[in-house]
Amino acid sequence: VETGSLVKASDRLNVTQSTVTARLKNLEEELGQTLLHRQKSGVSLTSNGFRFRRYAEAMIDLWRQARQETSFPKGVGTVCNLGCHVDLWPGLGRQMLDEIERDHPSAVLSAWPGNQVLVEQWLGTGLIDAAITYRVTVHENQTMHTLSEERLILYSTRQGSGPGADPGYIYVDAGGDFGRRYTAAYASEDFARISFGSAVWALEYLMDRGGSAYLPENLAAEHCAAGHLHAVDGAPIFTRERYLITNDKAATGWPWLADVLSRLSNVPVEAQMVSADPK
Repeated sequence: VETGSLVKASDRLNVTQSTVTARLKNLEEELGQTLLHRQKSGVSLTSNGFRFRRYAEAMIDLWRQARQETSFPKGVGTVCNLGCHVDLWPGLGRQMLDEIERDHPSAVLSAWPGNQVLVEQWLGTGLIDAAITYRVTVHENQTMHTLSEERLILYSTRQGSGPGADPGYIYVDAGGDFGRRYTAAYASEDFARISFGSAVWALEYLMDRGGSAYLPENLAAEHCAAGHLHAVDGAPIFTRERYLITNDKAATGWPWLADVLSRLSNVPVEAQMVSADPK
């Protein structure tokens, strides 16, 4: 599918076209479904092929990960593949990796940034061992740890601006029930002309063009300290929960987990754990 033809696929795989055709035929027979439309102009996915592709990609990623982890040299410590919502990487995600690296330098770490849907998909397929997220979907043999709450504050590039309508206002979709609470607080305000699904992107745009937006407090802290952003006095402040979801089997080999959790959260470790295990 990536190359557009069986001939180009065979070249990339360094095998004959007949080998590619035979492998594809065996796969389709095992699934009992046709995956590709074969035409003179190339190949295209069938509806079943389209559905199967995401599983195929997940399997390929898992195979690459398994091959990498089993080839580590002696002396390597624990392994943690962390998925992190892109808006949480500058704060919690980076902090978590820095602390593990500092206290356990033999640990093998990898970080996968993505949106909520991707992070949950990776966690469900086993591509990652842990996820720092906003919205929680906990499966069996996974544990949810509640982290410190995040504050969303209205910031402006113009000092002294009020909480009213701003022609340069940018709406940042914070997910969950933020939209409902935001609408209730600003029922009489005009709709924002520009909106973002990522606070990181919104901040970059805001610093380049000017205006105002609701941003996570920790994300805006550096720019506030430099005098580039200013919290708008009198504007409502919203909050949202943040979570670390861990794979129970992988977490048994993490001697650093309790220490990291105590630093990332304001509540005792003993009160953080909500297991998805039905027992």
